Amino acid sequence: MGKINAVITGIGGYVPDYVLTNEELSRMVDTSDEWIITRVGIKERHILKEEGLGSSYMARKAAKQLLRKTGVDPDSIDALILSTTTPDYMFPSTASIVLGKLGLKNAHAFDISCACCGFLYAMDTASALIQSGRYKKIIVISAEKMSSITDYTDRQTCVLFGDGAGAVLVEATEDEEVGFQDSFLRTDGKGLPFLHQKAGGSVCPASHFTIDHHLHYVYQEGRNVFRHAVTDMGDDLAEILKRNDMLAADIDWVVPHEANLRIIEAVAKRADIPLDKVMINIDRYGNTSSATIPLALWDNEALLKKGDNIIMTAFGAGFVHGASYYKWGYDGAAVAESK
Repeated sequence: MGKINAVITGIGGYVPDYVLTNEELSRMVDTSDEWIITRVGIKERHILKEEGLGSSYMARKAAKQLLRKTGVDPDSIDALILSTTTPDYMFPSTASIVLGKLGLKNAHAFDISCACCGFLYAMDTASALIQSGRYKKIIVISAEKMSSITDYTDRQTCVLFGDGAGAVLVEATEDEEVGFQDSFLRTDGKGLPFLHQKAGGSVCPASHFTIDHHLHYVYQEGRNVFRHAVTDMGDDLAEILKRNDMLAADIDWVVPHEANLRIIEAVAKRADIPLDKVMINIDRYGNTSSATIPLALWDNEALLKKGDNIIMTAFGAGFVHGASYYKWGYDGAAVAESK
């Protein structure tokens, strides 16, 4: 038996039907389409407005599309890993809810909370489990209802976030030409003052005071976050290239966390990567936290070819950051379907 590796064999995605445009936001806060596009590059974002639906609903939608596209037997799934910053409940895990709705009878499930880096960390975990030989098929999902923690009276943050989910199937393979190649993941622990949600956890439980003072929403000091994101994502991408004796010209696609178009442009420039090799869809979806990278892969599946060198990089609250190198496992044009 050859060496076991982990490879992505399919991808699904979901974004809600409702589209929140810059024009509509300009009627809610003091902003404009020009102001938003100039600063962050976002034109619209999808919002899950239906009452009583959370991240698990979008995760289930993305996973069902994934199962349909791949034709995999649900009973053959060994595990489900879900990254989210916006779980349905403090407990039980959102992954357990999704697993139950999908009817996966032979799998266990758990959540990962790594902010915007969640997909990278979940993929690294899934790849390691596959490489151990104990697991053969794992579903990895990133699902975020960022609208649930967005303050629509704060023009600095409300223009940024959208809702959505992406899901991938990770399988065991002995094909040395595809799959996981390397990852470089780090947490520096210095980011708490600059990006957080003040209330709702055990340090500051919900109360009339926390609700009245809007403490259950995203708080961000944009300049500090911007600077750290550009530096860390750029350095992490460079580290992956160095460790794998690669040049920028060897990369087929960079898939960055879609936080801000100016961050993406700065990271690409820092790494000397032309923008036509960078997957960008922030203009249509906004920042969907950990779901941005799988949504970008889902959006661009038809462009992906077997053996493509793909580097994914992200940065999030904590600060957590990193980059991962994969060789794509199949020709996307053969399986991509309309959204």
